[in-house]
Amino acid sequence: MRSLEKTNNLVLKGDFEKATYREQALSEYSNNPFIEALPCIFDEDNVLERFMVTPRITQQEKQSETNIRYHVLKRVKNFIQPLPIHFEVERRLSTLIRRGYLARNPLEKTFFERIRVLHQLREDEEEAHKYIDERLNYIRSTADSLSIIGISGIGKTTAIERLLLMYPQVIKHETYKGQPFNRTQIVWLKIDCPYDGSLSTLCKSFFKAIDDLLGTRYLEKYGYLNRITSTMLLHMTSLASMYGIGMLVIDEIQHLLHSKNDQEEMLNFFVTLSNTVGIPTVLIGTSKAQQLFKGNFRQARRAASDGAIIWDRMAEDSEEWDFFLETLWELQCLKTRSELTEDVKKTFYEECQGITSVAVNLFILAQERALFDESNEEERITPRVLKKTAKEDMKIIQPMLNAIRKNDLKAMYKYEDIMINLDDLMINHKQNTEYEGKIKKAMKERQNTLGYKRQDTIENLTVEVASLGIFDNLELSDIKRIIIRIVENNPIDTDLNVLKTDSIQQAITINQQKKKNKESKMQKGELLPLLTLRTAAIEKKQHPYELLKLKGFIKSPLQEFYK
Repeated sequence: MRSLEKTNNLVLKGDFEKATYREQALSEYSNNPFIEALPCIFDEDNVLERFMVTPRITQQEKQSETNIRYHVLKRVKNFIQPLPIHFEVERRLSTLIRRGYLARNPLEKTFFERIRVLHQLREDEEEAHKYIDERLNYIRSTADSLSIIGISGIGKTTAIERLLLMYPQVIKHETYKGQPFNRTQIVWLKIDCPYDGSLSTLCKSFFKAIDDLLGTRYLEKYGYLNRITSTMLLHMTSLASMYGIGMLVIDEIQHLLHSKNDQEEMLNFFVTLSNTVGIPTVLIGTSKAQQLFKGNFRQARRAASDGAIIWDRMAEDSEEWDFFLETLWELQCLKTRSELTEDVKKTFYEECQGITSVAVNLFILAQERALFDESNEEERITPRVLKKTAKEDMKIIQPMLNAIRKNDLKAMYKYEDIMINLDDLMINHKQNTEYEGKIKKAMKERQNTLGYKRQDTIENLTVEVASLGIFDNLELSDIKRIIIRIVENNPIDTDLNVLKTDSIQQAITINQQKKKNKESKMQKGELLPLLTLRTAAIEKKQHPYELLKLKGFIKSPLQEFYK
C-alpha cells in the first residue's frame, strides 16, 4: 500500500492503476465499469490487515546507544491501531462510493445526456447561473453524504486517509468487455476546507486537487476571481461527470464557521454538492462543526443523509482502551522493559484522557525522558515519569485536558474542539461493544501469526530469487540469509515487490563480491602452482608440458572425447 503522500497544499494522493474488472457479489453493481474496477468489498480481515500499522523495533535496536534509540522512538508516531469505529467508517465509505456510481453508470444513456446538458450550460456560462438549478434538475443524481464529528487528536483524518488509500485514487480505463472505453476515473478526492471558510475558495481547492492529480489547469480555467460560486459548481459538476469522481472528502469543515456566508447557504452548498454534482460527500470536522447543523434540521439531515458518526475518546474502563494501550506498550525502546501495572495504566489515562494522538505522544515523550534522565538508570516508565512528562513536555494542552478531567462545561465551551454530543454517542455504544471483542480476538490471532507470515515471506522470496538463476556464486543458504536480513528489518506489511527488489539488489552485490574473491583466490591459489611446476620442469631440464600432463593439468584429447 502506498504511504500517505501530500503535496504542499495538503492534497492526499493515492495510487494510479490500470482498470481490472472484477465479478460483483451484488447484481446491482454489475455491468458498471466504475464499480467493477474497484477492489472487492473488504471484509473485516482485509481492513485489519491493511489498516494496522505497527512499527517494528528489533532487540538489537533496543540495545543501541541512547542517541540511536532516540531516533528509533520516532517510529512510534506511525502507530495505527484498528478500533471498532474504523470498521464502521470503512463500511460507510465502501457503500457511499459504490451506491454513488449506481446513478452515474457511464454505459447508460442518462450518463451521456448529462454530459450533453452540462456542455450546453457551459456554452452559456454567463447566464447559466440564473437557471442552472432548473436545468440540472433534469439530470439530478442524488448521492448520499456522511458527517464525521469528533474531538481534535482522536485520529479522524489519519483513519480516513488510511481507509481511502485502500482504494486506488485514479483508474485508467481502455477497453470494457471488448469495446473501447477510454476513461479516467477518480475514485476519491480529499481536500481541506480553507481556514477563512470561503465557499468560493473551497471550489477552487476542488479544481486545484484535480490539477495536482492529473496535471491539468482547471483552477486557471474555472477558478479566476470573477467566477461566482454557482458557476463554479457547474464546472465541478462537469468534472465530476467527466472523471467519474466516486467520493469527495472535505476535512476541517469547522472552518466554515469563520465564513461570512450564513449557515443555511453553507448547508445548501453541501446539499447541492451531493444532489446536483452527484458526488457522495464526507464532511469531517471537530465538535465545533456541530453548530453548522443546528439551525435547519431539514437541511442538516440532507447534508448527512447517510448519518453522522460521532467520534469520542476511549473510555478508561473499556476493552478498547485496554487493548490499545497493551498494543502500544509493546513498542518500548528502553533497555529495561517497563511493566504495564494498574498504577501505570491509571496514570497514563489520567494524563491523556483516552485521546489517541495524546496517548501516542505521551508514550514517546515519556521514553525520551527515561532515556536522558540520569536518575533513571534502569530506563523505566513509571507513574512519576508519566506525570512529569505530561506536566513539562505537554504543558500547552493541559488547559484542554483539565477541562475534560473536571467535566467543566464552561471551560469545555472555551475549547470547542473538545466538546462532544454524549447523547449521540449512546446510540453506537452497544454496536461498538460487540466489535471490541471481535477486534481484540482478531488482533491477538494476527500478532500470533506475524512470525509465521514473516517466515512464509522468507521462504517464498528465497524460492523466487533463487529461481532467477543469475547468482552463480551464491548458495541457496546465502540467498536465504540475505532475505532473512531484509524481511526482519522491514515492517510486516511491506510490499512483497519492494522486498524482492531489495533482495535481488543485495544478492547481485554479494554475488559480484564473491566472484571477485573467487577470481583473486584462483590467481593466488591455483595459478601459482602452475608457475611452480614450470620452474621445476625447467630445473630438471624437462619441457613443462610433460610435467603438467603428469600432474593431471593436461589431459589426452582422445581420452577426453572418446572415453
